[in-house]
Amino acid sequence: QVQLVESGGGLVQAGGSLRLSCAASKRTFGYTGWFRQAPGKEREFVAALESTGPNTYYAGSVKGRSTISRDSAKNTVYLEMNSLKPEDTAVYYCAAAPYSSGRVTSANTYLSWGQGTQVTVSS
Repeated sequence: QVQLVESGGGLVQAGGSLRLSCAASKRTFGYTGWFRQAPGKEREFVAALESTGPNTYYAGSVKGRSTISRDSAKNTVYLEMNSLKPEDTAVYYCAAAPYSSGRVTSANTYLSWGQGTQVTVSS
C-alpha cells in the first residue's frame, strides 16, 4: 500500500494562497484526491486527478481558484489554492485510489490516506 505524506499547510490571511503537497512512497496508478474536514463537519471532496491521464476534478466550492497538478518524477501531487476564504479552514488530506474503484469524489473510493495538514484562513 502506498504511503502518503502531506505538507504545505499553515496560517494564511483571507485572499492569500497556499500550495499543498502530497508525496507518495511509490508511483501510483489511479486517482489522487484531496479532501478536507473542518471541525464538526464531514470529510468533503476538494479535487482529484488521474495519475496517468489528463482529467482533473474539482468541487464547486474551490473550482476556479484551485489547481491540482502532479510531478510524476517526484511522485508528488500538488493542490494550489488561491483567494482563500475562512471557510476553507480545515485539515486537508490526500488519498489514493486505483482506477475503476468508484466515484472519484467519494472518500469511500480511496484506499490510502495521508495524515493531513492543517490549513487555517484568518479573516
